[in-house]
Amino acid sequence: MQDMEFQSTELGKIQIADEVIQIIAGLAASEIEGVADMTGTFAGGITESILGRRNFSKGVRVQFGEEDKTCLIDLSVVLDFGVKIPEVCMMVQEHVKQAVESMTGLEVVTVNIHVTAVALQSEKGKEIVELPSEKRTR
Repeated sequence: MQDMEFQSTELGKIQIADEVIQIIAGLAASEIEGVADMTGTFAGGITESILGRRNFSKGVRVQFGEEDKTCLIDLSVVLDFGVKIPEVCMMVQEHVKQAVESMTGLEVVTVNIHVTAVALQSEKGKEIVELPSEKRTR
């Protein structure tokens, strides 16, 4: 885990953990209509199903700038079938950037969106159709 040393004063220092940024970004992305889910690691999926708690940092990676108060965010998302992918992704980028900047004071320089799967609606519920792992880029 990487922390951003945000501010130091005579009273002490303020640090923001990357997981805080991940949660803010994950929640903001999931608020956009057309985003069915976030994709993460296999271990994260097992943890989520065993504990019964939603992992809001799933599918989110954050990198902080070297010397300044900036960050880069990567999101891996599952979109609903039939949505206009570029439009939904642009809305996610804008919403995530605005949420992180307003809550943390950091400057978000980049929000990269990786669409890794599409969720199909059926009588049984949503079914996720994922890209084969060799087709994904990372």
